[in-house]
Amino acid sequence: LGFWDPAGYCKEDTAVDFRRRRESELKHGRIAMIATMGYITPEYFKFPGFLAPHLGLKFTDVPNGLAAVSKVPQAGWAQYVFFVGLLEVGFLKQEPDRAPGDFANGGTLGVPNASGPIENEEARKRKLNSELANGRLAMMAIIGMFFQDGLTGSAWGDWALFTGSPLR
Repeated sequence: LGFWDPAGYCKEDTAVDFRRRRESELKHGRIAMIATMGYITPEYFKFPGFLAPHLGLKFTDVPNGLAAVSKVPQAGWAQYVFFVGLLEVGFLKQEPDRAPGDFANGGTLGVPNASGPIENEEARKRKLNSELANGRLAMMAIIGMFFQDGLTGSAWGDWALFTGSPLR
């Protein structure tokens, strides 16, 4: 198939298997890029007003990082899952005759921004390779942020709070 596989994980796979993996890699990379921005943005900006008016919960009351998971009401998580599910099964459905990550309803590189597909094949290939590289970096970044937050209890890892270190 023309890709680098030094460990031989894919030596018996078909082009269909590779395509499915590429679709998954693009999707996970896009999710990781959004998650990384979602982890960083609340450090600098939070919406004014209420997240859950009936509970008196303001956006500013929600902590950053993993601690936010327990503060957002279950109805909020249900809305989020429902919305993403609608996008997944409807608006951004992968079609077999289109390249992985290229959605008919999407714009540049599948992002729904009404810009349409990239016509210049060389520019499209360069941007797709950039998206793959940035997605791979974002996947590593968000996992690193999760581990740091889990170990220190802080979204930006105040290592003074991590008393369980074997290096102390």
